[in-house]
Amino acid sequence: MDFSPKTFSVADYVVFALMLSVSTAIGIFYVIKDRKKQNIEEYLLGGRSMSAYPVAFSLSVGFMSAVLVLGTPSEVYRFGTMYSWTLLGYVLMTIVVAEIYIPTFYNMQLSSVYEYLEKRFNRLIRIEGTLLYLLQTVLYVGIVIYAPALALNAVTGFDLWGAILSTAAVCILYSTLGGLKAVIWTDAFQAIIMLIGFISIIIRGSVVMGGFENIWRACEEGGRIEFLKFDTDPRIRHTVWSITFGSGFLFMALYGVNQGQVQRFLSCKSVHEAKKAIFLNLIGLELLTGFALLCGTIVYAYYQYCDPLSYGVVERPDQLLPYLVLDIFQNYPGMPGLFIACVYSGSLSTVSTAITAMASVTVEDFLKPVFNWSDKTYTWISRGMIVFYGGICILFAYLASTLGQVLQAAISVLGLVGGPLLGLYTLGVLFPFVNSLGAFFGANAGLAAAIWVFIGSRNYPPSPEFLDQLSYSTENCPGFENATTLSPLATTSTVTETTSYTPPEANLYALSYQLYTVFGFCWTVVVGVLASLLTCGWRDRKTVDPRLIYPFFDHWIFKCLPESFRKCMTCGVNRRSLDEKNSADFNLEDPVMLKKGERTKL
Repeated sequence: MDFSPKTFSVADYVVFALMLSVSTAIGIFYVIKDRKKQNIEEYLLGGRSMSAYPVAFSLSVGFMSAVLVLGTPSEVYRFGTMYSWTLLGYVLMTIVVAEIYIPTFYNMQLSSVYEYLEKRFNRLIRIEGTLLYLLQTVLYVGIVIYAPALALNAVTGFDLWGAILSTAAVCILYSTLGGLKAVIWTDAFQAIIMLIGFISIIIRGSVVMGGFENIWRACEEGGRIEFLKFDTDPRIRHTVWSITFGSGFLFMALYGVNQGQVQRFLSCKSVHEAKKAIFLNLIGLELLTGFALLCGTIVYAYYQYCDPLSYGVVERPDQLLPYLVLDIFQNYPGMPGLFIACVYSGSLSTVSTAITAMASVTVEDFLKPVFNWSDKTYTWISRGMIVFYGGICILFAYLASTLGQVLQAAISVLGLVGGPLLGLYTLGVLFPFVNSLGAFFGANAGLAAAIWVFIGSRNYPPSPEFLDQLSYSTENCPGFENATTLSPLATTSTVTETTSYTPPEANLYALSYQLYTVFGFCWTVVVGVLASLLTCGWRDRKTVDPRLIYPFFDHWIFKCLPESFRKCMTCGVNRRSLDEKNSADFNLEDPVMLKKGERTKL
């Protein structure tokens, strides 16, 4: 292996620039194509005419893409293959989202998913949900912008803030020009680039290492291959339970109740297409994550005898995969450029998804209920909001540098707010007796508990016994004596300044970052249910519009149960009134009502 300085060739810059140019061209194409259909629904929801295939591509790369490309391989390199259990979490998430959340939201013909909160509870809960979403998204997008820019800066010398600004500028440009259609079709193009990048690394890495069996053997010898850790201690970083349920709940929060993803479901031409899109998205997620895991094994096998972190040629784990690409493709001009295009495809898709969704909720949740402006005016305001939120996300990219490894930071930030938000919607969709007071107290209790644990974990990090940090070798590093050590990052991530007092709640602070979403969700649901019962929410359960409640016990799985029992479990909600409501005329004062003759598919 060669540790000499590496740089981009002219061919690499050409490939990278070509990818950015195509993304921008898609936005320009939709400006021209849809110039005569400039209304707010066309701009933010694609005219509700999208098919499942491009939406599925967009869903696959819309959130975890940049984090996935850089964070997952370094996770395998440092902690082994336990993270692969997230693939099972995706399956569980997909089934729940397809069966519960998509039908409920789609058949209400929402533009913003937070409209549901006002219909189910009140406007205050809707505003709180929207603000929580905006906070979560801005923080997360800061990580997404910063991470690939840092990787590019470290391995090619490309200016860090130049990379950050170019990422944001391209996203803002094509999102502003073409709206949601441009974002979805650009995401589809970027998903293909990501797949090509991963496959190229796997093929070339296998050739360099003399076959994938040699890669697997090296990982086994280095202790990286592990799948069966069934420990039930929630403080252990990765176990079967923490990863399966943690990733499942996290992705339920992302795909079930997050505006960025729900906006894509709502753009589909029918609820059937929306469900089809989420299952096709599952295939995309499994492929992308599986390829990222395989790339992690290649990184370890290639550097098994000389850890780049210990040797000092890279500063952060998230720079390992870019450095490997420059190593194994140094005689193939253009291939490093393709990989960096792959990384930036992930970043672009995530940022464009986020800023478009934030513009949508700002218009739908804050402006439309107050101002009676024309569609053309709202379309121009939406464009302005996309530019505004793009600028805000650039500012928050600086904050991302203080949050540590990109995968853990991303999951932590998403979980802190995603868990309480998921719990809030679950209270509304599955618990007819939960009232607005219960929802308010539940959401705030869940958010406070999650933030408390996160801040505590920064001040009192978990001890090394819970992290399962694996060892690295430097025996073949030039100028190093034979050694097997922990990465220098193990010290910085597990040891803090000596304190004279450790609080009794330190065990709670050691909770695995994978479980932040579950923790916030459980607090929200438990407190919400108890507060509703204490404030007599059960008295109003029969007055709740049945369209706002998912008919859980009407599902075919429960048809074998006695009807009297199933009726009891619906808490008295009159499901039979649905037929009458579905035949009513569409009422602008009540967007829950559907057009005359239209039947809900709940």
